[in-house]
Amino acid sequence: MHTKQIPSSGEELPVIGLGTWQGFDIGNDPDDRAPRKEILNTLFDGGGAMVDSSPMYHRAEGVTGDLLEGMGAHNKAFIATKVWTAGRAEGIAEMNRSFALLKTDTIDLMQVHNLVDLNTQMKTMRTWKEEGRFRYLGVTHYAPGAIDKVLDAIRSHDLDFVQMMYSLDEPQAADQLLPLCQDKGVAFIANRPLGGSGRLRRLRNTPLPGWALEMGIDSWARFSLKFTVAHPGVTCAIPGTGNPQNMADNMGAGYGPIPDEKQQAEMLGYWRAL
Repeated sequence: MHTKQIPSSGEELPVIGLGTWQGFDIGNDPDDRAPRKEILNTLFDGGGAMVDSSPMYHRAEGVTGDLLEGMGAHNKAFIATKVWTAGRAEGIAEMNRSFALLKTDTIDLMQVHNLVDLNTQMKTMRTWKEEGRFRYLGVTHYAPGAIDKVLDAIRSHDLDFVQMMYSLDEPQAADQLLPLCQDKGVAFIANRPLGGSGRLRRLRNTPLPGWALEMGIDSWARFSLKFTVAHPGVTCAIPGTGNPQNMADNMGAGYGPIPDEKQQAEMLGYWRAL
């Protein structure tokens, strides 16, 4: 799988990861958990690493931690989660709970979810990074309308990562956000990389253009993800799923030719015309 460097460290990170929103918010039923275990195996066997979660995703952190422990796979995962509360004491309690749920002493990436009480939580996070509890720090958001606030956060804080939407459906990050991340040496995680419009489902029976097939793109999911990870400012994309077949399809986007700038523009134009 293709990898890209985390600018603040030089560490290589595989370009396709996994988001656990909705897909991993399940109970204890073994029949429900078995497909999620298969998803994680598909991720790791295919060369992926990042598994992104959040307290906002309800049971997802606990399910992720249980499965990683049962698989003996903590050493294969780049674990990312978030703090999503106001107040210093509340943030400390929530982050400690994430350690317990994820069953780990070290979280690779802690992020302030949706910039909630950013300055307060970042103070604790910096101390814990110095102590080795976190390896990297970042911020997240999911709404195009919050781009200006994320830009301000990048300028005012020394961040390792930013996570925000970037896809064929939501390409706004390419205007200012991705260039600023490149300029400041901040890794970028693309959330919602398959878009949020449901268009992939509607395109299920629509044939891909011949030029996409010539690039080795054989599904609309791979078409979308290839576009996302092709941007030089994007470090990793984290499509979410609860379906092992979809995970295998997503992983394919991390292999083969990467579209150049001209091809990315062609992909976006074609998508908009569908």
